Amino acid sequence: MEPVNPLDPLAPLRRFVVFMTELVGRTNDEATLMAECHGALSALLADDRWLPDDCAAPHPDHYQQYLLHCDPLERFSVTSFVWGPGQLTPIHDHTVWGLVGVLRGAESSERYSRAADGRVISQGVGRLEVGGIESVSPRIGDMHKVANALQDRASISIHVYGANIGAVRRHVFDPVSGAEKDFVSGYSGTHTPNLWDRSALVRAESAR
Repeated sequence: MEPVNPLDPLAPLRRFVVFMTELVGRTNDEATLMAECHGALSALLADDRWLPDDCAAPHPDHYQQYLLHCDPLERFSVTSFVWGPGQLTPIHDHTVWGLVGVLRGAESSERYSRAADGRVISQGVGRLEVGGIESVSPRIGDMHKVANALQDRASISIHVYGANIGAVRRHVFDPVSGAEKDFVSGYSGTHTPNLWDRSALVRAESAR
């Protein structure tokens, strides 16, 4: 594992973005995208020091979804989800492929499926520790509820989706009736990390 360079702390994220840009440029096969993204995301999760503090800040009342990067053609996006103690999502879907990897803390994920009468049925709860990755898509199963598995501190996960996820029309589901309601998540915060300012590193290399 290459250590995070203090002169270029966003290098791990930049490498991931470059990899994903090349990947979506050569294939649109979902299984291939998810398999190759899994390996790259695992490497990104190996060291958490690259994540900017303002993309790791919890909110006292609800989870945060910070945009880290969106492909200009909206073929993929990368976000950090920050969960305060006890915070959780409703049951929801994504409508596109996605991978969720834990960077700090731990998360629980309860998967659901649709019954014939429209109700949502739990398929069990799993726990993701640091480095753990969960995959979702309409092809393999797309409904879940996610929560911070820790009661004393925040947890953070890095999400990669096959679209500009903050602008995708998705659904939340009533846990009793299964009735669905449209939602568009948007993003927390007002800016993305500047992946392309490598000036400090270039100056340091020129001074050698």
